[in-house]
Amino acid sequence: MLPVEFTIQGPPVSLQTRNRGRLQAWKAEVRQAAQAVLPNGVQPLANDVTFSVTYYYDTHSPDVDNIIKPIQDALVGLVYLDDDQIQETKSRKKDINGSYRIRNAAPIVVEGFINGVDFLHVRVEQYTNQNDL
Repeated sequence: MLPVEFTIQGPPVSLQTRNRGRLQAWKAEVRQAAQAVLPNGVQPLANDVTFSVTYYYDTHSPDVDNIIKPIQDALVGLVYLDDDQIQETKSRKKDINGSYRIRNAAPIVVEGFINGVDFLHVRVEQYTNQNDL
């Protein structure tokens, strides 16, 4: 099952939003995107994981730390049992209009660029750096 990797068309909803309905709708959208890439009947992971999200934006981007938590929460019970299993988190934002050198890009990321609109790339994988500081 690992890695679990998917994209969601953005913009993301910040944890700081005052519109709680929009936040819940965003979490449902994230969950649906993850569900679409998971095999039928797969159980949530019980092991520790790493989590990364990159937001490719066109004009404006919220703080990267405010977009993490709603996405992590949306994956509870689907990708992993609880978000306390996340041992490492990486969050980045990149201007979609930037000039990039692309090597070994996941096809799902390339597809996001082809669509030409804001998108997020989310990746959850096995945590392996247990002894590294």
